[in-house]
Amino acid sequence: EVQPVESGGGLVQAGGSLRLSCKISGLSFDGYAFGWFRQAPGKEREGVSCINCRDGSTDSADSVKGRFTTTSDNAKKTVYLQMNSLKPEDTGVYYCAVGPEGILYTDDVAFWWWGQGTQVTVSS
Repeated sequence: EVQPVESGGGLVQAGGSLRLSCKISGLSFDGYAFGWFRQAPGKEREGVSCINCRDGSTDSADSVKGRFTTTSDNAKKTVYLQMNSLKPEDTGVYYCAVGPEGILYTDDVAFWWWGQGTQVTVSS
């Protein structure tokens, strides 16, 4: 059974940094895309960043470009989301998801397996 498990969320002041981790058991990392989504209170879930998605490397939303980076450590079966220069509007529950390589990072229905989410709160 494939099971992503996120960790690393918390409360941080605006301008600070957090690194989320997603430990994924049950699969080889070859041939898969690994995405990060977030959902703010009262808003729809949105794609934030992805590795091995449509353009073959990494992709991310315009709102986080230059601030968020997704990387993976295949040996540790872990995907990371490094978040810098955090803003209050980055607050939300962050989810890790796994899908087939080459999908669009915003296409949440294309992702097959999801973690339970981790809360990120950015105070002003």
